[in-house]
Parts: sequence; structure tokens; C-alpha cells
Amino acid sequence: MDPVVFEEWMMTGLVSILIIFMGFIVWDLAKKSKAGRFGSFILFFVLGLGVAAFVIKSVVIGLIETGTL
Repeated sequence: MDPVVFEEWMMTGLVSILIIFMGFIVWDLAKKSKAGRFGSFILFFVLGLGVAAFVIKSVVIGLIETGTL
């Protein structure tokens, strides 16, 4: 396997695992701090913005590399 392909697969996989782990951490933080529904929503919304930025960045880079954008 080409090292570049391996690095791309590992980065995507490991970042996905990190995102899932961060979701668990935020859920645990919301539960322990008794944030309530609104506080939990805000915590997960901010985490979701970070995840969305990572996905959008990956899509834009892919589009630039293929010459579509």
C-alpha cells in the first residue's frame, strides 16, 4: 500500500475515533455538570461546528485537488 493512501486512511479513521471520543466527553461533562437540555444542546452544537468545519475543509480540499473548484 502506498504510504500516502495509508496516511489518508489513518488520519480519517483516527480523527473519526477522536470525534466520537470527544462526543462522549461532552456528554459526560453535560451529565456531571447537570447542564440540562439547553446546556447540553449548546455543548453538542459547538462540538458539531468543529466537526462540520473538519468535514467542509476535507471536501473543499478534495474539490481543489480535482480541479472542480
